[in-house]
Amino acid sequence: MNKLKTLVVGCGNMGVSHARAYHQLDEFEIVGLVSRKPESREKLSQELGGVPTYDNFDTGLHETKPDVVSINTYPDTHADYAGKSLKAGAHVFVEKPLALTVGEAEELVALAREKNRKMVVGYILRVHPSWTKFVEVARTLGKPLVMRMNLNQQSSGDKWYTHKQLMNSMSPIVDCGVHYVDIMCLMTQSTPISVSAIGANLSKEIDGKMYNYGQLQVRFKDGSVGWYEAGWGPMMSETAVFIKDVIGPKGAVSISDKPKDSSQEIEGHTKTGSLQLHYSELNEEGNFIKKDDFIKTEDEPDHDGLCLLEQEYLLNAIKNDIDLSSHLTDAINSLKIVLAADESVRTGQTVIL
Repeated sequence: MNKLKTLVVGCGNMGVSHARAYHQLDEFEIVGLVSRKPESREKLSQELGGVPTYDNFDTGLHETKPDVVSINTYPDTHADYAGKSLKAGAHVFVEKPLALTVGEAEELVALAREKNRKMVVGYILRVHPSWTKFVEVARTLGKPLVMRMNLNQQSSGDKWYTHKQLMNSMSPIVDCGVHYVDIMCLMTQSTPISVSAIGANLSKEIDGKMYNYGQLQVRFKDGSVGWYEAGWGPMMSETAVFIKDVIGPKGAVSISDKPKDSSQEIEGHTKTGSLQLHYSELNEEGNFIKKDDFIKTEDEPDHDGLCLLEQEYLLNAIKNDIDLSSHLTDAINSLKIVLAADESVRTGQTVIL
């Protein structure tokens, strides 16, 4: 198999980590870096040994004629860049969300199928060994499940700038929420049936119609329920910023011993520390039969390591012609949930799916 010529678009946190993954894997050859900011693309180019750089996506796509395009840009560009890449005959890796609307996402899935190209969406928690274990244990707790999750980020400086740029196109519960409602769908293996949500704008630095704090609630066909909360900005509290907790009739599993990273540090968004498994069974005296178990997750990958796992997943799909229909269906379903949540924030009404 010839090396897969790869064009990396976006040289921020995610783009850098994915570029390092391609550089590490022998089957990929990075043929270009695209970024509007010369500082970021030139710095990454030097790290990778002098890769050609471009300030325009269309130029980079035309000149490099890649086999793979890796899209790690702001969400409002994802659908456009993915569509152009597929039409040019390239396989696509695209950071979440796939698109800003369900319709656009469905069109891209259909286009990938028509062009017989692989398209992988960056749901990083799906390749995370500790989160895989979290889902596995949650499925042993019986039904219905109660799922409580959040990721609040007290951001300043460059991180707050990035958050404000993201909020030009979507709120925190849409941008981050796709990861966690995807996990909820994996845990329940059930169909979401309704979504409600609340939101608030806590900053004069963002558009009056946008909100930098939100919480969504989702109901599933099997009776399971879940909520997810996300807030960005310098005003956010660092109390209870990382709740990952699932309760069922047989007990509960929680991510515990969260490392004391700042909430705006990207490494802290996926680290787990350990899983605490609680058993609900009581004896004849009404006391717990079992003590809680702690499942250690010390050897989990860092952020670059997780991105490497994602690119190995893409590589396997290309080399072995893996059917990604289920992966893409799940990506669309999680997008449906968070967009319904956004609709609920703006209308004040529960959205029936």
